[in-house]
Amino acid sequence: MKTNLIYIFADQWRYHALGTSGQDPVQTPCMDRFVQEGLNLTNAYSTFPLCTPHRGSLMTGKYPFSIGLWTNCKIGLEEVIMLKPQETCIGNVLKDHGYRTGYIGKWHLDASEQNFTSHPESGARDWDAYTPPGERRQGFDYWLSYGACDEHLDPHYWEDTPEQIRPGKWSAEYETDKAIEFIKANQGKDEPFALFLSYNPPHLPYELVPDRYYEKFRDLEIPWRDNVPEEKRTPEMEVIARQYFAAVYGIDEQFGRVMETLKEADLEEQTLVVLSSDHGEMMGSHGLMSKNIWYEEAVHIPLILRQKGRIKPGTCPVLVASPDHMPTLLQLLELPVPNTCEGYGHGASILNGEDPDAPEWMFLCSYPGGADMVGEFAKRGLTHKAYGWRGILTDRYTYVACNGYAPDAAPSELLYDRNADPFQMNPRVIRADETDQQVTVMRSRLETYLEKLKDPFLCRWKEEKV
Repeated sequence: MKTNLIYIFADQWRYHALGTSGQDPVQTPCMDRFVQEGLNLTNAYSTFPLCTPHRGSLMTGKYPFSIGLWTNCKIGLEEVIMLKPQETCIGNVLKDHGYRTGYIGKWHLDASEQNFTSHPESGARDWDAYTPPGERRQGFDYWLSYGACDEHLDPHYWEDTPEQIRPGKWSAEYETDKAIEFIKANQGKDEPFALFLSYNPPHLPYELVPDRYYEKFRDLEIPWRDNVPEEKRTPEMEVIARQYFAAVYGIDEQFGRVMETLKEADLEEQTLVVLSSDHGEMMGSHGLMSKNIWYEEAVHIPLILRQKGRIKPGTCPVLVASPDHMPTLLQLLELPVPNTCEGYGHGASILNGEDPDAPEWMFLCSYPGGADMVGEFAKRGLTHKAYGWRGILTDRYTYVACNGYAPDAAPSELLYDRNADPFQMNPRVIRADETDQQVTVMRSRLETYLEKLKDPFLCRWKEEKV
């Protein structure tokens, strides 16, 4: 009997906001139990800590720039951003090998409908989109989703018509209801099933969390991380932090419902369950909110796998990048990995406990994505895609090369030793003429990735080294 797959990921949920990490003051009893029963990949990172780019990598096993996803699917840009239906996605592979496939929750990989018409029949607004049945669903048959909308307490969805579904229930709870229905409808059948469940919380707006969860954190004294400056430690920020932790607590409860359903259906040994996120949340660290920056709070994500009786519980320190998810999952499901995948499959590390060929470093990146910013580059006859930052991450170091987010920004390089400086407050500032071996090795690794991806960042960055 083939193994079922359930892949659950929350939006903007950082590695630190998991009880077993021992960092944020969260309460995640269901997830903590899952960690104890599963394999915790403690060095999983978001290659591009932004929704669409990571999700594109997750679905294709390719780097964001390789699939044209250098920013979120949105309106107001000079080009339409979307995951092209010609890409080979994990949903396509699963369907081709007999899986009954389903996708529930936030998608954010289809073109925003208001790129094409101001009044879409579906009622989608701004960055949102209804994805009709067909190739843009990338192999997923059962569909209950939306593009990008953050109305957590009053969400909407589409199935197979442009008519919106408004359940009037917290999004994560409703999506869990439907996930449980999917599991029950597919248990006991000859064909395996694969379900991707994408929760939007704890993504902002932070205040859109049910009171029953917030009450548990209403009076919590926030233990600020060392890298949160004093000016950010305000009463308003304390409320936001409590709301974020409350949403994580709510996600934990919903996740627990899915796990209980698998147990009751006697599917725990037949089902590979994966728990992860697309990127983290700064929550005031370095004076920043949200994501899209190279700091640990934004790039370090949870990644835990469990299949009782097959995957040995414990921890695995192998480096896992966003494009690695698809080939790794396919290896664990004993399915062929398409040659289009650019990521590395970590099946050997997960099943055998070691893999001498596993990569010892990974690529990080970000591109300017704001419409105004992109327009400013265009006015000067420059490509914004040559700017932003790129980096290399190992189990100890984070190396970052910056071309800046403005046309006249001065390039710079930074190196963080996360063992000696876990809060990344004291980077080594690297000179352009630096010849230290550690720096030259990092530069060489970065250049390898940039050449492979044909990233225009490389040309401007190399000019500064001459």
